[in-house]
Amino acid sequence: MSIKILFDKCTGCTLCVKVCPFSAMQMVDRDSVPEAIPASSAVTPTTRKLSKKVVIIDLDKCTLCGACVPECKFDAIDLKKEELSQPAVATDAYKGVWVFAEQREQKIQPVVYELLGEGRKLADQLGEELAAVLFGYGMQEQAQELIYYGADKVYYMDDPIFQEFQDDPYSEAMKRLVVKYKPSILLTGATNIGRSFIPQIAIKLYTGLTADCTGLAIEPETKLLLQTRPAFGGNLMAVIKCPNKRPQMATVRHKVMKKAERNPTRTGQVIVEPIGAPLPCRTKLIHKVAEALTTVKLEEADIIVSGGRGLGKAENFKLIEELAILLNAAVGASRAAVDAGWIPYSHQVGQTGKTVCPKLYIAVGISGSIQHLAGMGSSDTIVAINRDPHAPIFNHCTYGIVGDLFEVVPLLTKRIKEICN
Repeated sequence: MSIKILFDKCTGCTLCVKVCPFSAMQMVDRDSVPEAIPASSAVTPTTRKLSKKVVIIDLDKCTLCGACVPECKFDAIDLKKEELSQPAVATDAYKGVWVFAEQREQKIQPVVYELLGEGRKLADQLGEELAAVLFGYGMQEQAQELIYYGADKVYYMDDPIFQEFQDDPYSEAMKRLVVKYKPSILLTGATNIGRSFIPQIAIKLYTGLTADCTGLAIEPETKLLLQTRPAFGGNLMAVIKCPNKRPQMATVRHKVMKKAERNPTRTGQVIVEPIGAPLPCRTKLIHKVAEALTTVKLEEADIIVSGGRGLGKAENFKLIEELAILLNAAVGASRAAVDAGWIPYSHQVGQTGKTVCPKLYIAVGISGSIQHLAGMGSSDTIVAINRDPHAPIFNHCTYGIVGDLFEVVPLLTKRIKEICN
């Protein structure tokens, strides 16, 4: 793709400058541009008088979005988009729903069981098989567990290279499996691992990928996967389809779908898949630093106590932590608190953080922006503590307490201690 200004047609009208969303268009003196016809010239090849100003493009800012092209009344912007010359995909050759079975330290991650539950529904609607893909080392028993949770087949690659996550071997191994078995749908969790290597597979296979889905369904007429995700800051929900490429790929947020039920009587097939040619790996794991958690892990918690901008400073998160410990809860935070450096990003709840669905969510000093609500709005019970009676969080909470958090939280903590004792 390329873009350039046709200086003999540019009149310096500034329309493109006004419409560019990335401030990539700049007005300069015509005489300062070597390629432009000098302003001293009487006329252009099109017999139009030359302007003293012309527009130039900052290619470091330009994204080739094309917003400027229809705005230009003089056809002075030449944008060329090159289509990828990939052969058409015979979509009918692709069958089955696949779930990537993410594991860490030889433990299947909880989001996998949610994907198996949803994948089972999709596969049944299509009348096709549900398969799980597991990369690990010495995890035969866990492979069988995936059968109990709804998979008809498990494609298992067993090798020391999969003991710790690495982008290169994971993406190449998955690409080889997809090319060999041709699944129609491939799902993975919108986790750090899923978000890291799944886009590489989409690129390798020249197919689409919808990130951070909160809903999946099969379109009855076309049998296409309908992938729903929040857009424009959560103000609307976009439904995305991939009609011409396969597999249809999506990452799905944790805690937005119901976990599959374990059935130890289910039977299925575990296929130990050979690696074949050596897998590439350009990086090496030197050392892992585990985060010291004093409370429950955020994604798995039934109760979460979250703090926001209203806490004022990092030291005041002690109020949140003390209450969380009493309730055997996890500590969460709004983006404002994380951006301020009061608490690590791993605690952030919201559209750009983690999606949670606890039985009880206590929001302390959190105003309740759309972005935060996107990450916790499906909680069973929401308790909001905020001194601003007009805070948006009160429109979404189950119970609201209007008051100074520095008075309310200590009183709440004290009362819970009395009850527990």
